[in-house]
Amino acid sequence: MPNLKQVLLFLLIGSVAWAEHHYTNALIKQNSPYLQQHAHNPVNWYPWGKEALDKAKNENKLIFLSIGYSTCHWCHVMEEESFTDEEVAKLLNDHYISIKVDREEYPQIDKKYQQRYMALFGKRGGWPLSVFLSPEGKLFHLATYIPKEEGYGSKGMMKMLPSFVKMYQKKPELFQQEIEKYTSSASPKVQKSFDKLRNTKFETADIMNKFMQEVEKEFDATNGGFDTRPKFPEASKMALLLDIYQLYGNKKALYMAELTAKKMVMGGIYDQIGGGFFRYTTDVAWQIPHFEKMLYTNAELIPVYIRLYVMTRNPLYKKMVDETISQMENHFMKEGVYLSASDADSDGEEGGYFIYSYEKVFDGLLKKGLKKKQIQEALDYLGIEQDGNIDGEFSHVHIIQEQKPAKLKEVKTYLRALRQKRTFPFVDKKINTAWNSMMIKALFAASKVDEHYVVLAKKRLHALLKLMRTKEVLYHQTVAGKKPKQKGLLEDYAFLIDALIEGYIRTYEPQYLLEMKHLTKEAISKFYRNKVWYLSNDGIEALADFDDRYYTSALSVMLENLIRVASLTEELDYYEVVKETIKNADSIEQKMLTSASKWIDVLLRTQKGDVIIKSSLQNLTEAKKEIGKFNYPFVLSKTEEINKYLVCRVTSCFAYDTDIAKLLKKVESVLDVKREP
Repeated sequence: MPNLKQVLLFLLIGSVAWAEHHYTNALIKQNSPYLQQHAHNPVNWYPWGKEALDKAKNENKLIFLSIGYSTCHWCHVMEEESFTDEEVAKLLNDHYISIKVDREEYPQIDKKYQQRYMALFGKRGGWPLSVFLSPEGKLFHLATYIPKEEGYGSKGMMKMLPSFVKMYQKKPELFQQEIEKYTSSASPKVQKSFDKLRNTKFETADIMNKFMQEVEKEFDATNGGFDTRPKFPEASKMALLLDIYQLYGNKKALYMAELTAKKMVMGGIYDQIGGGFFRYTTDVAWQIPHFEKMLYTNAELIPVYIRLYVMTRNPLYKKMVDETISQMENHFMKEGVYLSASDADSDGEEGGYFIYSYEKVFDGLLKKGLKKKQIQEALDYLGIEQDGNIDGEFSHVHIIQEQKPAKLKEVKTYLRALRQKRTFPFVDKKINTAWNSMMIKALFAASKVDEHYVVLAKKRLHALLKLMRTKEVLYHQTVAGKKPKQKGLLEDYAFLIDALIEGYIRTYEPQYLLEMKHLTKEAISKFYRNKVWYLSNDGIEALADFDDRYYTSALSVMLENLIRVASLTEELDYYEVVKETIKNADSIEQKMLTSASKWIDVLLRTQKGDVIIKSSLQNLTEAKKEIGKFNYPFVLSKTEEINKYLVCRVTSCFAYDTDIAKLLKKVESVLDVKREP
């Protein structure tokens, strides 16, 4: 029999649980971790779907559509301020149908309204994205984070919500004007198309030169990077700069890419103790990060650092590759596939898992037997300061000098051990096909610096295909332990094909070639309609674009895939799709070129063309290192039953030899690469 103390404790725990879950809404049945976070809000949330949209029409209520994701800091802030607040909830429940969308579950919905935000305000939106719609689903207001009360240039939820209802009910003409304002912003301004952009050397070179002009204006010559603050890693931009260097010998392009890479990997945006990059920093010097880690950020940066390592042999870059892969394996891995992201907060404190107190670390190392001078040298190197550098007395680690101290290894081991006693941030257990594919591509690419990564990449690809590609259906995402239901989007096809291509040229597994052919045909049939590319084929009608600012444009990756698949399979019709897409694309303003780096890469690829190296499986396997170091960015390789090495374009071959090193030198001279433009 339990005693009185145990009974009281049981009742107390029960009352706390009841208080925490006093409210339950329709999100309780959803798998998304982000939606689950809001399942006990007093707001009567609905998931995206027919039920909520029909309810708004039938009850003649406005729609409040809130878009975010589970590791988004300001999403958490808005929830705490407004969505757990009964006053705000009453306004929403009485007059709105409230819909919660996980942007990682429905990136096409997010993209649709982020594009509207950019068109109207001329700058990126972000998350949370607050979307206000008429009962029929017509947009009349867009914002990001909205505080409960007036502030941050906003009326606040308490004033904004009733004002919109009043306008809708009492001032229909004004309400219609707001709808028209947002409708007109959705239509792109009439601009000249790149009508003759297909292969003309002048126009492609002109676009590249304009890109270089703009990127040099953005470039931070002191700290690297291409923005002020917040400052994001931009993998596609760095990759394009490396391509420009390899094609034209443009040393400025290499300098910008390498300085950025070096400053980032030595800065606070990189987790010096655990490995892996944070999503962005709030300062220009890469020191003060927002502490969430995204799978896609790390997956896209790894191949850039691999290329730099191959070019420079700087061990700092290989160290980053090894540590980042290890971090993804240790904290983002679940049953053979990768999870999406880790939160910035730990036990309610932003960055709490990652930061250190100088005094506690110093005292702890003294007890470990290190001398004061040794400790001071190591802490100086790691930027752990007495007065702190990030939050009061706390410091976030970043490298501030080149020379490594004698006891660095021991100090880092101790700092790692301190973390083991802390709570690791929340990890979003969503499994996203596109982001897993990015990471698998990174693993295949990493085999250029360490062959053992091939085995890991093959395992991860097998696990992803087993889970997310069943009965010839590709799925977009699911949650660990659940069967996937949501069918694949353009980004899933684009990045998976990209991974399969990288996998094929690193392993020559014939099933990879077969799978990429199937997926390519499916992608065109699903997402390319009337010479226009869409992000999904579910009726949302979100247009695909060339914007790389969140991560590399799925459309640009898909176009590059089409070129490479055509080169590997001789399906030349794919070139026509690429040409049609380029011809029908709206022109990109010069100032926007630096946000469309992968698109420019595609243009360069169409002009310069792929080089395909063909030989027997044994020959190509033996020549991996030489091919990997070949100084041309658009290289593919394919097995054929021939004894010699053959170098081809898509429709003809132009060089052969039994010695791969001699052959590649000959080809390099023929291609005339690495000249100043």
